[in-house]
Amino acid sequence: MSYNYKDLGLKNTKEMFARANKNGYAVPAFNFNNMEQAQAIIEACAEMGSPVILQCSKGAMEYMGISYVAMMAKAAVDYVKMVGSDIPVALHLDHGPSFEVAKFCIDNGFSSVMIDGSSLPFEENIEEAKKVVEYAHKFDVTVEAELGVLAGIEDEVEAEEHIYTNPNEVEEFVAKTGVDSLAIAIGTSHGAHKFKPGDDPKLRLDILEECERRIPGFPIVLHGSSAVPAKYVQMIKEFGGTIKDAMGIPDSELRKATKSAVAKINVDTDGRLAFTAGVRKAMHENPGQFDLRKYLGPAKEEMKAYYKTKIVDVFGSEGSYTKAK
Repeated sequence: MSYNYKDLGLKNTKEMFARANKNGYAVPAFNFNNMEQAQAIIEACAEMGSPVILQCSKGAMEYMGISYVAMMAKAAVDYVKMVGSDIPVALHLDHGPSFEVAKFCIDNGFSSVMIDGSSLPFEENIEEAKKVVEYAHKFDVTVEAELGVLAGIEDEVEAEEHIYTNPNEVEEFVAKTGVDSLAIAIGTSHGAHKFKPGDDPKLRLDILEECERRIPGFPIVLHGSSAVPAKYVQMIKEFGGTIKDAMGIPDSELRKATKSAVAKINVDTDGRLAFTAGVRKAMHENPGQFDLRKYLGPAKEEMKAYYKTKIVDVFGSEGSYTKAK
C-alpha cells in the first residue's frame, strides 16, 4: 500500500522555511528510529510551539518498515491536533543515497526527501539531484541536496575527510537542479566524535555568509549539528556504558547560523545519547525490570526534555506556532 503525504496530514518544507528565514530561526529536523523517539520529538515541539521535521534515514526506514514510518508520522499529526496545536509536521528522508530510494519514499508518504550526491563529481551531483526534483515536484514534495562533504559516520554515511562547500558553485547548482534547499559543509560533522576535549569548535560562518550572498533568501541546511552534551556522555559511562569523550557543535555557534540563512538544522546523535542515557539510568536503578515501558518511557522523557531546551537555545523556533494546550 502506498501513501500520499497530504492524506496523512503532513506538510512539505516550503512554507516552513520561508517563515523561518523571515523570522530568524531554524526548523528542527530530528531523526527518529522508534515510536518513543517520535513521541519525544513531537511532544517537545508541540509543547514549545515549534514546527518540526521528522527525519528518517534509509537504515531507520528499513529497521521500522515503511508502513510503520508513515503511520507514526500520521499519528504525530493527529497528536498535534489533539493537543490544540497547529505546528506543521514534515516527514523527510535523510541522506537518500539514490533516486530509487527517494522515489520509494515519495511514493510512501514522505513530504520531503534529500538526495545526497555530495560524494559525486559536481556535474553528476547536479544530474542526480535534478532527476529527483523532476519526480518529486510532480507530487509537491520538496527536495534537499548537498554540496561539500561532512566528515564522520552516521548510519550508512561515512567520510574521513571534511570538504568545505565552495560558494562559487552554489548558484549554478541551485539553478540547474531546482532543489528547494541546500545542505552546505561549514564545519559540522556526523556522529558523536566530532571534536576532542580541548578543541575549540568553530563554524566557517564566512562560507555561510558568502553562500547567502550568492543565493539570497534560499533555504540553507546544516547537517551533523549535534552538541554531544557532556551530561549524557557522563550518564552513559556512569550507568555502565562505554563511550569516548567527545565534543559536538556548541549551541552558541549554531544559534549564530540560525539568525542568518540557515532554515533547517539536523540533530540525530544528541537524541540517541539522551535516549540511551535514559535507558541505562532506568535499568541501573532497577536492574530487575523487564517491563519495556518502565525504561523506554523514562528514556523518551529524557530526550523530550533535552530537545525542548535545544529548541530555545539553538533553533529559536519556540512560539512560532500555537503551543499545545
